[in-house]
Amino acid sequence: MTAVLSGFVLALVAPGLYRRARAGAGWLLALLPLGLAGYFGSYTEAVAAGETVRASYSWAPALGVDLSFCLDGLSLLFALLITGIGALILIYAGGYLSGHPQLGRLYAFLLLFMASMLGLVLADNLLALFVFWELTSLSSYLLIGFDHERAEARAAALQALLVTGGGGLALLAGLLLLGQAGGSLELSVLLGQPHDLRGHPLYLPMLLLVLLGAFTKSAQFPFHFWLPGAMAAPTPISAYLHSATMVKAGVYLLARLHPLLGGTDAWHALVTGFGAATMLAGGLLAVTQTDLKRILAYSTVSALGTLVLLLGIGTSAAVTAALVFLLAHALYKGALFLVAGALDHETGTRDVRQLGGLWRTMPVTAAAAGLAALSLAGFAPFLSFIGKELVFEAVWAAPGAGFILAPAAVLAGALFVVTAGLTGVRPFWGAPRATPRPPHEAPLSLWLGPVLLAGSGLLFGLWPALVAAQLVSPAVTAVVGHPQHVLLALWHGFNLALALSGVSLVLGLALYLGWNAIRRASACLEPLLNRGPAMWYEVALRGLNRLAQGQTRLLQSGYLRYYLMIVLVATAGLTGATLVRRGRLASPVDWSGLSFYDAGLALLILLATAAAVLARSRLAAIAALGVVGYSVALVFVLFGAPDVAMTQFLVETLTVILFVLVFYHLPESPAVSHTLARLRDALLAAAVGVLMTGLVLLAGDVQYHPPISAYFAEHSLADAHGRNLVNVILVDFRGLDTLGEITVLAVAGVGVYALLKLRVGAQGHSAAGSTEVQPARTDAAPLEPEPGPVPAVNGAPQDGGLALANPAAEEGGGR
Repeated sequence: MTAVLSGFVLALVAPGLYRRARAGAGWLLALLPLGLAGYFGSYTEAVAAGETVRASYSWAPALGVDLSFCLDGLSLLFALLITGIGALILIYAGGYLSGHPQLGRLYAFLLLFMASMLGLVLADNLLALFVFWELTSLSSYLLIGFDHERAEARAAALQALLVTGGGGLALLAGLLLLGQAGGSLELSVLLGQPHDLRGHPLYLPMLLLVLLGAFTKSAQFPFHFWLPGAMAAPTPISAYLHSATMVKAGVYLLARLHPLLGGTDAWHALVTGFGAATMLAGGLLAVTQTDLKRILAYSTVSALGTLVLLLGIGTSAAVTAALVFLLAHALYKGALFLVAGALDHETGTRDVRQLGGLWRTMPVTAAAAGLAALSLAGFAPFLSFIGKELVFEAVWAAPGAGFILAPAAVLAGALFVVTAGLTGVRPFWGAPRATPRPPHEAPLSLWLGPVLLAGSGLLFGLWPALVAAQLVSPAVTAVVGHPQHVLLALWHGFNLALALSGVSLVLGLALYLGWNAIRRASACLEPLLNRGPAMWYEVALRGLNRLAQGQTRLLQSGYLRYYLMIVLVATAGLTGATLVRRGRLASPVDWSGLSFYDAGLALLILLATAAAVLARSRLAAIAALGVVGYSVALVFVLFGAPDVAMTQFLVETLTVILFVLVFYHLPESPAVSHTLARLRDALLAAAVGVLMTGLVLLAGDVQYHPPISAYFAEHSLADAHGRNLVNVILVDFRGLDTLGEITVLAVAGVGVYALLKLRVGAQGHSAAGSTEVQPARTDAAPLEPEPGPVPAVNGAPQDGGLALANPAAEEGGGR
């Protein structure tokens, strides 16, 4: 818990620290993730021995929800990647965006994202996992849109948020179903249950919802388009979010839930199928690009597809291959993204066609890029070579689909070779090319990260035992659900996996040499590629905006009477339909206790109401409403509430007086609605009246809890020293409610006074600027409306009441 919270706390102080430390801020801030990496690293031996570290804090006890965390092999592997690479990214950002006025804000966003990712991979509660899942989406939105003044950055941030946020909503539903089916929201409890959720009736819905959330987060086809679009963000963000952390959140979720949901035919078909499609689509699209970051982005999509494919196969060998490949990919892809940023920073371009021969002026960066490229291509003695052989072994042995998946994996491996050549070889070797800026070696902060990450890939390849027992074995154990002992070796002898690896390397080198021809061929397919999922996203977004505009025009007309009509129609229609469907309106009503004076008062109220509606004079309508109010006060008298009746008499008297004073200044004759409008209003009023009458009659027979009147009668005098129950309730038992109501009225009064003052000031300003003095109106002639319906104003028919020709133009008013 402390490890997660520390990132959020440091995010709050990061801008202030940058204002004081400036160039050294990135190095200082990197101390936290570096310290957290050391903290998590201290648990490697305990976790490797089978121990699971847990911590739980009460969050919502009434709902049975705790803020619980769990550190096992899988979460430890991800936590080390998040914190270790995070430290390098903070250092890199300080050099890459040196002098940027918003660099402190970037530090805050990066730390917010790091803390969110840590919370996600450590969460043991499904709801806590979802909360951190959404925090990663929100923080990535802030990061991708960091250059918010650029339309491209804003559009990319919105696209990433909508795609991953939509998947997040599906994930929430899936996690709730999972908790409902398993009887607990704690992952540790679900994983330890004896019964199998795969046979539950809710299995398929929860699987589909969880997969939708994971696929959108990890950019699986057809949701892959948002990740290359997110390359609009600065390079430090791209390197952190889209190579090592955020895009692997979906992979983490699939691995975490594999013991609960994996192993079924539906899991194999969906996860393996979408993973294979993403692996090939990402690789093919990568080799058609010319921008370094977009090449790396599409190759990341391909790598994510490979990981999902392996988890879909689900065997122990496939899970081992996935986790080794995940670790290797984070190291070389993070390094290559940082190299791409260094090239852009020092040369002014990321176009591979404009880069070449840079090893002379950027030797350290070239060395790091070369190591990372060899790792990406899968050459020995890098960790990725071991991972690639494990991938080939796993797909070849996949139940029932090895003969299809193996050739697809070989083609994907060949495309990785092409990507490695384009990003790590072509910019540094060959004939020098002119660049927008004279190239020179990057500063320490820009090449330190690539050197360490690429060097780690080489180190772990030469000595794979460094990670096999301490990281990979515990992680595989956490995914498959039973103890696994993984042995990694650089040389396994001559076997099928080595042969497939050799084929992929040779094919990749051939494709790299023919890259220009591939580019020309891909130009012919560009119209088809432009009609892919990205286009359908734009179509859906435009359709959503049009729907919102149409709904706004329909519902937000700007006229109060239409708002009231919509609310009343919806209320009467939905509530009435529910009552009719449940047969509640057919309940008998007991009229035996109705006396003649009760009936007389009811008849008087009805007659006064009809008089108010039919009256031609405003004063007559006000008087009729007053009769209704006084009749209600008499009802209070009849039922033993003289104090409430007295209040009603006073309020009704004051209301009638205020109405008379207000309407005195208006024209004597109101505008008359046309016949259809009056018929519509009458039907609506009758429907609402019938509904409310029925609800009141039904509510009298509903008693969920014993009445509290006896409590007030017993304690009013003893505790509150008052004999009037109503007064005691208002000023003592519910005194805060009364205070709140008084406050609301006071605020409303102040607001009305302010509006009146503004209107008086506006009229005075208008009169001061006028060149002609208008005489005050002295006659009392009423303003007669024209016969028939009032013409439409701004598209809204004016069927009753007085309306301005343009309400929005009225000073101090508006809609």
